[in-house]
Amino acid sequence: MSTVRQTQDRDLASLHIEDHARRGGKGSRRLRVFAAILGGFVLLGGIVAAVVLRGQKPVVEVAPARAAAGAGSEALLNASGYVTPRRRATVAAKITGRVTQVLFDEGVHVTAGQVLATLDDSDARRTLDSAIAARDSAKAVIADYEVQLRNAEIELNRAEALRAASVQSQEALDLARTARDSLKAKIALAKQQVLEAEAHMREAQQGVDNTVIRAPFTGIVVSKDAQVGEMVSPISAGGGFTRTGIATIVDMNSNEIEVDVNEAYIARVLPGQKVTATLDAYPNWQIPCKVRTVIPTADRQKATVKVRISFDKLDPKILPDMGVKVAFLAAEAVNPKTKGDSATAIIPKIAVRKDGDASIVFLVRENKLERRAVRLGMELGDDVEVIAGITAGDSVVIRGPESLREGQEVQIRR
Repeated sequence: MSTVRQTQDRDLASLHIEDHARRGGKGSRRLRVFAAILGGFVLLGGIVAAVVLRGQKPVVEVAPARAAAGAGSEALLNASGYVTPRRRATVAAKITGRVTQVLFDEGVHVTAGQVLATLDDSDARRTLDSAIAARDSAKAVIADYEVQLRNAEIELNRAEALRAASVQSQEALDLARTARDSLKAKIALAKQQVLEAEAHMREAQQGVDNTVIRAPFTGIVVSKDAQVGEMVSPISAGGGFTRTGIATIVDMNSNEIEVDVNEAYIARVLPGQKVTATLDAYPNWQIPCKVRTVIPTADRQKATVKVRISFDKLDPKILPDMGVKVAFLAAEAVNPKTKGDSATAIIPKIAVRKDGDASIVFLVRENKLERRAVRLGMELGDDVEVIAGITAGDSVVIRGPESLREGQEVQIRR
């Protein structure tokens, strides 16, 4: 029994707290106090951040509701191509010469006949002066012959009177008549020489006119190809030191779309068919168009047929060589969802939000949100028809926070 007692006393004596452990307990209390203070600051910062963020305007991205003309039609075929003008000309000189004036710049609107540039005309003017001098010389010869003709007429009248009085021989009368007729012939020849000189003069004048380069039609200069002092020529002459063009002019009113359609699907394309075009530069802008013509030949290498499409209405934003995607539409059909009602606008599907069973969108007016319930029609790819609720031109929110609300001020992402 005493042995058990001694063992228990020994075990109890071994249980004690070291000095460094006692000092560590005091440090732990300080650490807990510091952690509590730090947590308070974090909580306070979170509250302040929440208040600050609540005062900030949410950032949204908007898109315009587009007109729904022809939206009920189904796309039969898609293709891509470029905007090309039917009237596009590289203006060149008719003669070889040195440029003395350039009277235009890129982007300038020019009218038909407007002077674009001039060439050195010194040689052409010397030729013109020579032709004018030849014309004047021929006229002076005519004047001399006319004086001689008047004298010959007098001599002939005198010879006829003397012959009638049998004073002068018939030979003298014949000589007088021959002199008069000869002068008349010389005058006629001199007049023809005057006409020839005038023709040479007009030719020389044309040479002078050829030194003036004019716009062939009304349009916009899209390229400036020569500068003052450079040599230009209608043919490639002088190697790389001679230009062959002065400017490139485009008639913006002749812009159209040119696409290549696979020959396997060309039967789906007909002249006058409605087309919807979307420029790569303006992906949210659908432009109504129609097929102008199908070029009656195929490309053997690409197995395609070229189709030209005209815009229903031109816009200054449509520029030559812009990339464009087109959808050839079928004849319009009645949408069973709308029961004969026509769509008023087309919007991206991502603009539609659900509120229970209702479909809503947020409009932006004067940087404030306006909640609208909408009635939807057919889905058109990434877009959807709107039967009622908004009209074409309204700005709808397509991206933004889920917590948007009526009357909230927002910032539009540009």
